[in-house]
Amino acid sequence: MVVTNYIFGSIMTNGTVTGAAFLIATLCSLAIGFFIAFMYTINNSYSKSFIITLTLLPAIVQMIIMLVNGNIGAGVAVAGTFSLVRFRSAPGSGKEITSIFLSMAVGLSTGMGYIGLAAMFAVIITLANLILSNSSFGEGKGQEKTLKITVPEGLDFEGIFDDIFEKYTEKAELEEVKTTGMGSLYKLSYSIVMRGKASTKGMIDEMRVRNGNLEISCSRPVPVRSDEL
Repeated sequence: MVVTNYIFGSIMTNGTVTGAAFLIATLCSLAIGFFIAFMYTINNSYSKSFIITLTLLPAIVQMIIMLVNGNIGAGVAVAGTFSLVRFRSAPGSGKEITSIFLSMAVGLSTGMGYIGLAAMFAVIITLANLILSNSSFGEGKGQEKTLKITVPEGLDFEGIFDDIFEKYTEKAELEEVKTTGMGSLYKLSYSIVMRGKASTKGMIDEMRVRNGNLEISCSRPVPVRSDEL
């Protein structure tokens, strides 16, 4: 019972913020924020500014919650401010958004004095995220790739590669067409999913015959990522 109260109980008595409660909550917020940031660096691309943000965000949110404790009007205003997270300068990946909201949740918890609950929740969510990220959960049947083909201006490219796509891919969609080389060349961008054992080299070799041996590239699509908040 004592252990349960320590984990799920609040360090603030009657909602009163004391100096000791403030220092304990702030230090724990920073420690948990550091843990969240460290776990994010595992198998993820990131920038230094984003990692620092994840580390400091719980303490910042905790301070705001302590200041508005018991004030409903201020709490509603803070909730509106939190909603502005979705209007970042550039769209972030799902993992970035999840980590940001996890840091916010930890800050809300420590701001109300529930230190043990915040720590336990952070550990559970970060471990679950790490396990799911390294498993096949949520993966499609095939890996989507971006195929870029350069063709000469005089070549009618519409449908010219359809039989090759049918042979080597499960899906092929033309997403972008643009001119290059002062209008003398076209660059075609396709979103494709290769068949199970289809040869990427074989597909490209057949396409080179039809596009005059001009440049062809095949790569995984790069997700749009925000480096900063």
